[in-house]
Formats: sequence, C-alpha cells, structure tokens
Amino acid sequence: MVGFRAGDVPPTATVKFIGAGTAACIADLFTFPLDTAKVRLQIQGETKSPANTGHGPVKYRGVFGTISTMVRVEGPRSLYSGLVAGLQRQMSFASVRIGLYDSVKQFYTKGSDHVGIGSRLMAGCTTGAMAVALAQPTDVVKVRFQAQISAGASKRYHGTMDAYRTIAKEEGFRGLWKGTGPNITRNAIVNCTELVTYDLIKDALIKSSLMNGKMRLWFLHYSYWPVQRCPQLMNAELTSVCVLFRFMPSFLRLGSWNVVMFVTYEQLKRALMAARHNWVTPL
Repeated sequence: MVGFRAGDVPPTATVKFIGAGTAACIADLFTFPLDTAKVRLQIQGETKSPANTGHGPVKYRGVFGTISTMVRVEGPRSLYSGLVAGLQRQMSFASVRIGLYDSVKQFYTKGSDHVGIGSRLMAGCTTGAMAVALAQPTDVVKVRFQAQISAGASKRYHGTMDAYRTIAKEEGFRGLWKGTGPNITRNAIVNCTELVTYDLIKDALIKSSLMNGKMRLWFLHYSYWPVQRCPQLMNAELTSVCVLFRFMPSFLRLGSWNVVMFVTYEQLKRALMAARHNWVTPL
C-alpha cells in the first residue's frame, strides 16, 4: 500500500467484519433504553406481574413514558437490562449481516465490476438470514432480560450465562433458537431494504460527486429511513392510530440506532485502514 493513503485503499473483509460489529455495539450503548421500552410496550398485556407499587400491574404509555416509569419503579439500571446479551448479539449479528454484505455481493457477481439490484438483494437476504441463524440465542436472552420486571419480584435470570443455562435446561437446547423462522424472514427483508437502499444511494452520490466528506455520510444515513420503514408506515396509516402508536417505538429505536451505527461504521473503517496502513508501511 506504499504510495496510497489509507482512505484510498478499500477496506478489507476483516476490517468490515470487525468494524460492523464494533459500530453496532456502540450504537446499542446509545439506544438500548429505546429498545427496552419497545419490548416492554410490545409485551404489555401479556405479563401480569405487579411491581409492588401498590397500584397493580405497571402500565406503560408511550416510549418516553415507559422509560420514565421504568426508572421510577425499577431504577435506571433496568433500562440496560440485557445489555451484555445485546452486545453479544450485535458483535455476532451485525458483523455477519453488515460486515459480510460486500463479500457475499461479490460472490454473487463473481467479481464483476457491474453489480445489479438482484445481486444486492440476494446478498442482503443471505447475510440477514445467516446472522439470525448464528445469533438467535443472544437475541432470545436479550429480550427475556428486557421483558423481566426486576422490582419487587425474584428475578428468573441472574446473569447472562445463567440465562443461557436456564433456558437450555428448562426449554431444551432448541429453546435458545425459538422464533428463528419468523426472525430469519423479518431480518432478510429488513436487511435488503436497509443495506441495498444504503448501497444504491451511496454509489449514486459517489459517482455523481454531488457530496463529499462527512456531509455525504450524514445524508446517506438519514436518506434510507423512510424507505426502510415504508411498509410499517403504510400499514399504520391504513389501520389505526393504535398501530401507529405501536410503530413509533420501533421507528425511534431503529432510526437512531442506524444513524449512530452507520456513521460510526464508516469512521471505524477509515480508522482501521489507517492503522493497518501505518502498520505495514515502513517508517
């Protein structure tokens, strides 16, 4: 790489793999309370355990109302319940679905410089499905922790490894892969919508030279939000205000998560390539 700057050299597959997992973990650290609030709202009505507040089962109203209630009833740490499993999930899940996307895309195009929409879609579906098949146990444990009300009741799980052991013991080894089928379908679709849209817009802007530097990156990350969530938006408008109410927690969490993740991912790739360049370049 002598004679080239780090930014001129395309990132390697290893750099993308590590960068994607690390960026996803950083995004989770910032947005995990929103994810926890989303889970609590989704399961509300199914759990009947009171939180010893003297007012019966806890009622959650809206994303920020849920966060406020959890802090008041269970303490601030409850917002990050399941974070360890969440970080394990992102390190294995995002590394595959995002970090391997370009490599799988090149596999489908057989190294051709021309990349069609079909190859991009197939790559998105493939890495999305692979990621779920690998990381589903971490997702199961993360959600179980997030759904667990910790105030005034004995906890079912007392640590991340204890949760893995308990689920495997009580529900069988297959219990760790509960929901894999629907999750594979969901993430294959989401991954296509998310990465293919990002990929196409990024290529178009780079070729047109309309934007450059950090402003281009910020525009890219915001640009695919509506496309990624278009099916849910249309469904919300066609059904009821209640459906829209349930949609908003997911939108807030995924929107903010994707902005943090992709911005961090791009910067990490540059930093890792610069470090690699300095390592192999003689002084």
